[in-house]
Order: sequence, then structure tokens, then C-alpha cells
Amino acid sequence: MSYRKDTDYIVNTGNFDNYLGIDFDVIRIDELRHLWLKTLRNGMHGLCFSIYEDGQQPGDVITEEQVVRRVQIIKPYTKWVRSFSCIEGNEHVARVAHKNGLKTLVGAWLGKDEKLNEQELKALIALGKEGCVDIAAVGNEVLYRNDLSKERLLRYINRVKAALPNIPIGYVDAYYEFTQHPDVVDACDVVLSNCYPYWEGCPHEYSLNHMQRMFGQATDAAKGKKVIITETGWPSKGENFKGAITSEDNAMKYFIKTQVWAAKENIELFYFSSFDESWKIGDEGDVGAYWGLWDKYENLKF
Repeated sequence: MSYRKDTDYIVNTGNFDNYLGIDFDVIRIDELRHLWLKTLRNGMHGLCFSIYEDGQQPGDVITEEQVVRRVQIIKPYTKWVRSFSCIEGNEHVARVAHKNGLKTLVGAWLGKDEKLNEQELKALIALGKEGCVDIAAVGNEVLYRNDLSKERLLRYINRVKAALPNIPIGYVDAYYEFTQHPDVVDACDVVLSNCYPYWEGCPHEYSLNHMQRMFGQATDAAKGKKVIITETGWPSKGENFKGAITSEDNAMKYFIKTQVWAAKENIELFYFSSFDESWKIGDEGDVGAYWGLWDKYENLKF
């Protein structure tokens, strides 16, 4: 989640809908569902992996069998999988994904607990040395959450870079954090940017343009380094956020538009997320449980 209190967006839908040849204002629901499924079946660059079943939450230890089942569900639709942690069963994601021919963006989840941070970093380095990591992410939104000082984060990034010299190393955060912290950009091989028009209250009809603006800001901050969109998505249900309206229609439209745009512009994008996860209600309110392309029972939602 990358909620931003003060933001603005461009009230302009441009000509992207014309490029698609679709008028999303008048499309019938059956046509929209058909197009959503067709877009999904065409495949995507990357997908954020939702590891927790209903009733599970971070801190629970997840079995390899559970990871295998979910990886096999998403395997036909994506080239890459992104994981968020390297402990408590999350380490299975990288191994299982590689066994199934998928590439991996593997994250070490960092926070205020230094003992857990140490476990995460050691596990990430071990997975990298096993050959299971194609890109390593050292931390996720720790500057946004103010969980770590920038100095400590930089030490962690440099430690992983030294241990895994042949693997691109990056750090994940909201797009605007890279403008504010150029020394973090300097330390990274790749800039890993989260872009959420929803969490900035952007009405759906302007969401793609606003997301493109977010990507552009991260690209400017990257100073020539590759930028990957590591999270973007739209919830299908739950409380609206300012002008951002949750609905199945808007979730399908946002997925279609972002996938077609990313493919057309050759942008590497990880969609958030694979499965609905009920535990996220605690962090984000009821909307947190409805970001998946599949529901919590592992059925396609639309």
C-alpha cells in the first residue's frame, strides 16, 4: 500500500482507449469479462504472489505444498513472480517458481525488528546463491512506513550487492520516494517502483494517465537505470477512497488498460495481486481483501 495524502492527477484520458478500439464507457459487462479473460490469457510480465490462504497471515509458516498449488494456478498467465519475504515458508516461492520455469523478483521483508531483518537478509542471500533469484529486492516501502533509517537501508542494500554480485539488486518503494532519496537510487542496480492511482484517490477514468505520470516520475529519478513497476492494481470491492471507486468493472478495466499499455511500451510491470487475501483487512480496511485476480478460494474472479 502506498497511500499518499497530497496528490493531484491529470483530468485527461488521452487517446489510449482509442488505441484499444474500445469505448469503456459503453462496453457491456459480458464483453468486458470476455476482454478481461482474453487479456489474462495473453499473459503478463509479472504477478505479485499472494501466499496466504483464508485464515492465514504473516507470521504463519506456509507449506511448500500450498505454494506449489498456487504457483501452478498462475503459471500459465505470467513470466515472472514477485515474492515479499524469504522466511516462514515464503522461501518456497522462489524455488517452486524456478522449478516451474518462471523468473523471480525475490524480496526480503524489512522492518523494525532487527532479528527478523537479519533472518530475511541471510535467507535472500542463500536463495540467490542457490540460483533461485533473478532480481533481489532489499526491503519494501520501509522509507514510506518510516520503519528503517535510510542509512541502515543503504547498508543492507550494499551488503546484499556484495554477497550477490551477479544479480541485479533493488529496493521497492512508492514512486515518489526515489525523487526524495537519490542516494538510494545510486545504490540500486534497478529502481523498483510501486504505482497506485487508487491510493491517491484518482477516479478510474483518469487512472492510467496518472499511473503513466507516476512511472515517468520514477524514470526521471532513476537517471538512466531500469525502472520496473513492482505493484499496481485496483480493488474489486470494499470502501471507496476519495474519487477512486471500487467495483468489479473498474478492476477489470484497470487490469486491461495497464496490461495493454505495458506490453505496447515494453514496460516491465508486476500486477498486484494474484489471490485475494483476507488478512490485509487489518492494514488497509475492507478494501485490502479484494486486490486479487483470483478470489480467496483460488477461483478466477470474473
